[in-house]
Order: sequence, then C-alpha cells, then structure tokens
Amino acid sequence: MNNALVAYFTMEIALDSAMPTYAGGLGVLAGDTVRSAAELKVPMVAMTLLHRKGYFRQRIDDSGWQREEPCDWDLEKHLEEQPPRVSVSIEGRTVSLRAWKCEVKVSGGFQVPVFFLDSDLPENSTWDRTLTHFLYGGDAFYRICQEVILGIGGVRMLRALGHTTLARFHMNEGHAALLGLELLDESARNAGRRTFNGEDIESVRRRCVFTTHTPVASGHDQFPLDLVTRVLGRDEVTAMHEIFCHDGSLNMTFLALNLSHYVNGVAKRHAETSRLMFGQHNIDSITNGVHAATWTSPPFQSLFDRHIPGWRTDNFSLRFAHSLPLAEIWETHLAAKQLLAGRVARETGLVLDPNILTLGFARRATAYKRNDLLVSDVERLKRIASNAGPLQIVYGGKAHPNDHQGKETIQRIFRVKEWLGKHITMLYLPDYDLDLAKLMTAGVDVWLNTPQAPLEASGTSGMKAALNGVPSLSVLDGWWIEGWIEGETGWAIGEHCTVERDTANRNACDATSLYDKLEHVILPMFYRDRNRFTDVMRHCISLNGSFFNTQRMVSQYVIKAYFE
Repeated sequence: MNNALVAYFTMEIALDSAMPTYAGGLGVLAGDTVRSAAELKVPMVAMTLLHRKGYFRQRIDDSGWQREEPCDWDLEKHLEEQPPRVSVSIEGRTVSLRAWKCEVKVSGGFQVPVFFLDSDLPENSTWDRTLTHFLYGGDAFYRICQEVILGIGGVRMLRALGHTTLARFHMNEGHAALLGLELLDESARNAGRRTFNGEDIESVRRRCVFTTHTPVASGHDQFPLDLVTRVLGRDEVTAMHEIFCHDGSLNMTFLALNLSHYVNGVAKRHAETSRLMFGQHNIDSITNGVHAATWTSPPFQSLFDRHIPGWRTDNFSLRFAHSLPLAEIWETHLAAKQLLAGRVARETGLVLDPNILTLGFARRATAYKRNDLLVSDVERLKRIASNAGPLQIVYGGKAHPNDHQGKETIQRIFRVKEWLGKHITMLYLPDYDLDLAKLMTAGVDVWLNTPQAPLEASGTSGMKAALNGVPSLSVLDGWWIEGWIEGETGWAIGEHCTVERDTANRNACDATSLYDKLEHVILPMFYRDRNRFTDVMRHCISLNGSFFNTQRMVSQYVIKAYFE
C-alpha cells in the first residue's frame, strides 16, 4: 500500500505472542491501533524495530526473584524480508538497514503494513548488528543509536519502499522524535538548501503528530549533548537549542512537542497533567482504547454474535449489551473463568474454584503502580476472606531488568502466598504476554488497579476486562476517571482520601479504601446478590466496552490529527 497517508512510528508493537516485539502497554496499544486502522480503512503504514532478542522471558525462582531469559524467535515464520537497503550514520560509521514486513489484515481485504527495521547485516560491524536486537536494552548510548535507526532510518526506509505521499507522521511516544530531523533535512533539500531553517520547521510541524504516554520522568528519553554530538555529528542540534534541547540535553519529548502541530495525552486527566508539565504547549486528549475483537474472549464473542450481530465492525453497538439476559452473561463469564483456570492448572497444578470471587492484577512491576498495595495488610486481608467471603488472587506482570525495586515488589508478593497459607489462594503467573492477558482480563471477577495518582497516564487492561464484563476496582486516575460510575461499572479506590498523594499516609488511605470496598461492597454483592453483581458486569460492556475501544480512538485521531 504505497499510497499511505499516515506513518505510525512506535518503538514497540504487539501483534502476536510469538513475536516478542513489545514490552507492555505501549506496544499493545500500537498493535490495537493498526488493527483498528485496517478496520476503518485508514491509509496507514507502521514503522518499528525488529528486536530479534525480544524483551525477555520472565522466570520467577523459588525465592520469588525475577530472572530474565533470552527471547529468540523465528522471525521468518511471521515476517517477509523487503528488498530495499538504506543506511544511517552513527559516530561517522555507515550502518546499513533492511526491513521486514507484516501485513495486518481484517475482513474486507484492507491491510496496514508494519515494517520492522533490522541492522543485523553482514556489512555492519559486530556491535552495530546488535542495535536492533534488544527492546529497551543497553545504556543511553545503545538507546540513542536505536532511536537514530527508528526515526531517521525509518523515514528513509519508507521512502525507499515507495511511500512518498505521506502527509502525517505520528510519533507514538518520543522514541521516534528524530524522524523530525530527517524531515527537516528533506524539506531543506527540496528547497535547494543544504541546511534547514525556520520555514522548514513550520513545514515539518504541519505534518507531525505526537502522542505522549507518561507523566513519569523516567519515561521521557534524555541524552547528554556530548553523546548526541558523538552519535549524530550534527551541529544543528546544539545550534537550534530551542527546538532540540531542554535543560542542557536532547530531550526527545520536547523535540516531538516542538515539531508537532497536534499533541495529545492518552486520557483527559493525563492531558491536564501534561499541560502542567509542558505548559508552553497545547496538549489535547484522546483517551486510549483496545481492539474489541482481539480482547473479547471466545465465550463473550459467541454471546455478542447471538445478540449483537455486527459488533466487531461497529463497536458502538455494544451499548445494546444493556439488554443481554443476566443468566447468559453469568454463564458466559463462568466459561471464561474456566479457560483461565485451565491455564493455571496446567502451569501450577493449582485448582481455581469458579464459585470463589477472583481478583486479577497484572501490570508492569514498578514503584508507582503499587503492585503490592493489595497485600500491604495481610492480616486484614485474611479477616476479609474469613468474614465477608473467600477470595482468590491472580497476579502477573514483569519488572524491567534494571528495576531492582520492581523485582523486590514481585518477590514480596510471591512471599505473601506463604503468609496467606490456606486462607486465600494466591498465585503469580510468570511471563505475562498477550495470550495470558487475554485469559486474565476475561477470567477474573474483578480487575484491580492501584497506581499512585496522577502517574497513570491511561491504562488499558481495565478496558479489556470491561469488554468481558469484568468490573474494575481502581484508583481514580487515567482512563478510569472517565469510565467509573460507582456501583455501576465498578468501584473507586480512595475517592475520599484527602491526604497528600506522595506520602505513606496516602498509601495507607488507599489500602484502607480498597479493603473496605472488598469487605463491605464487592464481596457481599458477589455472594449474596449475584444478579446485582451481574448487572454491574452488563454495564461494563454496554457503557465502557462500547466506548473505550480503538475504533473510537482511531476515529478521533483521523478527525483531530490526521485529516483535519
């Protein structure tokens, strides 16, 4: 499809569990975006890196400590090598690149090509051949080299592949911001100049779109100028300091902000937080979504096919789920629970009881997500299970290999299993991926999310759960502020807490709120008013499943950012 008008750049993308080219939510969002772009016939092409060694396979040892293992995969089973070769300059060396293609197809024949850049070519040095091996691996030097390949090499590869009519370049996070430098060079060359100027900056700005995904400082790549000069060898970067730099470094987020005509956060609250962080920039909001047909479990797909034909091509029609019979919803949910229970039994030997309320939590293990808030007071948790009704807890999620604190969090959760003993069945499923995410978001009864507000940009796992009638118990941050109707689509944690959000007191207040909701609201409803609980499930589908999807999200990008 060489008449594409939108180029979507992303450091990671999740298309298949057998292709470990993603680490978490950013990549899953990218995969869902291109699926819905294909459904909506948006003329898009996507660009990413190959990640031959993937992210990593997670193993949890007997002590509960995360171990990382290699993640090699057979790329030729999934991708088709493309003939063009392009190159980028790194430290004055020529690094050659090729691309591999995967076609994202939907019914109707429309498809979006996704290209994976690869530096593992014999003409490159041994070290340069590894530059597209590891997702989020290495040090700052490795990372900036990767971002040169993605941004500059990605534009050059698209041109070599014949994509000359691109009107918009969409940066999914700042990792791809150096595409702006390549577009500036193109603009100058087209005008017959050797260097770019303010006129070129305005031209590039009209063509670029930027989505920022995190208010967490570590999520914004910054590189010291001496490293930038060493890798790029471009005086313009330091000479045009107001475009490329912030606080004495190359800041990829500020570069993307400065070179984009449209910028958005990924939830309404996140856009507000981003405007406070980047006050000189106009930042809109387009709340994330998930690809409905991908994340709806087979049992619920069958239910929707019977009662809401056409829901796959028109996700908004899921609003008619409000008329689904409660008995059928519950029967369908039990079928989804059995699918998760089967995976658990095969991997752990544990038997989950379908009649016991099951909580699910699966997020990247890092400090601000507070993965262990649920188990911060083990004795209270035991009393709740004893007095209000039995509980089962299923955990999942990886810590970044360099996040020691995140690994310690996993270990604490792992050890809590022993302290809970026979009071509560709890397990931590390793190597959380697309397949496990599909089972967990559909196969638990309540989806738990406990970020430290306002650090949750959006979050999408609760949206996946909602499509399967699984209500959320979540801190009011990210998307949940928009999806939350207390007692109708789920329940809030800490909505009445007034203590400072960055203190231990806030953690304690949120934990108390979480326990109170479990003990006094959710467990009594689940065990003593099943129809009321199932009605909450029905509202999850009709109100949140029908709206928090990538069909709606991509449509908003088309209207607001791509073809305005």
